[in-house]
Amino acid sequence: MFFTKANKLIVIYYIFIFIWWAIFYFGNIRGTQANYYYQFAFGLIPLLGGISGIFKSKKWGLFKSKIGLALFFISCGLITWGIGQMFWSIYYNILLRVAIPYPSLADVGYILSWPLWAIGIINLSYATGAKFSLKNVKGRVFLFIIPIILIAFSYYVLIIVARGGQVSDFKGGAIKVFFDLAYPVGDVIILSLATLVYGLSFKYLGGKYKIPIIILILGFVTNYIVDFSFSYTTTNNTYFNGHWVDMLFPTAMALIAFGINSFDMKNL
Repeated sequence: MFFTKANKLIVIYYIFIFIWWAIFYFGNIRGTQANYYYQFAFGLIPLLGGISGIFKSKKWGLFKSKIGLALFFISCGLITWGIGQMFWSIYYNILLRVAIPYPSLADVGYILSWPLWAIGIINLSYATGAKFSLKNVKGRVFLFIIPIILIAFSYYVLIIVARGGQVSDFKGGAIKVFFDLAYPVGDVIILSLATLVYGLSFKYLGGKYKIPIIILILGFVTNYIVDFSFSYTTTNNTYFNGHWVDMLFPTAMALIAFGINSFDMKNL
């Protein structure tokens, strides 16, 4: 029902990426040019998914409707994330031969996705009526307490466990620590907003947005897990291009891209 033309292409390309990754990962192939080209290849998922999402937003009236605005900004977030991945793969990996450029200019593209995704989800909340959930106690508890718990967990594992409570004694210093914490914190905020929208999607507009929002939430959940895992593995020096983390990144982007491209008027 939600397999639009764009989503069919996303699924087919994702399967291709998975096979490519599996060959490298289970074949223990590391440090080759092909590893770097894999980074480039999976970066096309958010770029193409985002471009398709923008065209989808036009069908919803773009800036004339909340759904159009939501799809536009979430799509732009995918595109900026994809641009960050292009910096990682083309500029650093392929041209400069830097294996793990973190922190780097690539992070600018990744981080720009947060405010864009947040704006998109906020607009989606107006379409589903989720804004009203803040008037009750459960809505406020979920929005403020859950993020605090997840942020505290991220700090404990990434700083106390992985770094022994130290900051400046590790490679990358304070800048890396900032990004190590900023990524999961940003992900938690976006995930909380998305889940809040889902909580009200059953009651408004006949629950028509339920499945696309569930897919979006799965994408943001995966994005939190992979950002957290990336920060942890780069801290204990176990990350490499083609790591299992690099299969979760395209998975998260594919889910978000699939979600926004599922807002098809024929299906809803």
